[in-house]
Amino acid sequence: MLYDISQEVFSCTVFPGDPQPERRTPQSISKGDICNLTELSMCAHNGTHVDAPYHFIDDGKRIDEMGLEPFIGECYVVHHEGDVTAGDAEEFMRRAEAAGAGERLLIGGRATVTAEAARVFAGRRVRLIGNESQTVGPEDAPKEVHLILLGTGAVLLEGIRLSGIAEGRYLLMAQPLNLGGCDGAPCRAALMDI
Repeated sequence: MLYDISQEVFSCTVFPGDPQPERRTPQSISKGDICNLTELSMCAHNGTHVDAPYHFIDDGKRIDEMGLEPFIGECYVVHHEGDVTAGDAEEFMRRAEAAGAGERLLIGGRATVTAEAARVFAGRRVRLIGNESQTVGPEDAPKEVHLILLGTGAVLLEGIRLSGIAEGRYLLMAQPLNLGGCDGAPCRAALMDI
C-alpha cells in the first residue's frame, strides 16, 4: 500500500517569516486561451520539503548536488511528542537498526529534535531525518540542530504528515525537485509497505 505523507502546497503550514505559496493563472481555457497555465510563487521550504546542507552551511552541497540516494530507500517511522532527547534518539535508532532501516528516520507527532538527539543521529551517520514540523530543531532557534545534522551530509525532510501511519519499516520516496543551486526544494513524499 502507498501512503502520501505530503502537505498540499497552497494550504500548507508555513514556517514563520517564510512567504505563503501563491498561484496565478495567466492562461485559462474558460477565458478563451488555448490551455490552462498555472504560475507559482513559493519558498523552497514551503510545505513538505527537503533541506540540503547549503541551507545552513555556505559551502555545503546544494539540492542538485545531493543525488537521489538519500531520498529513496528503507526508512523507519516512530511517533513522539515533545523534545526528542539523546535517550529517545538512541531508542529510535535501536528500533530502526533492528528493523534494518537505520539510514532514514521519520518522526511523527509534535516532536522537536534537540541538539543532543541530533548528535546521536549524526554519530550514527543517519542519511535523512524527517519530521512533521516545518523545521527539525526548535522553531525559535533551529540553527544548531541544522548545523549538526547537515554538517554530516544528512538531509532533512520537513513538513511531512504521519498521522495514521503505524510505527515500522517502509520504503520512502521523497525526491526533491531538481532546483539548481538551491538550499532546499519541495517534494512529494510517499511511503510504501515493504
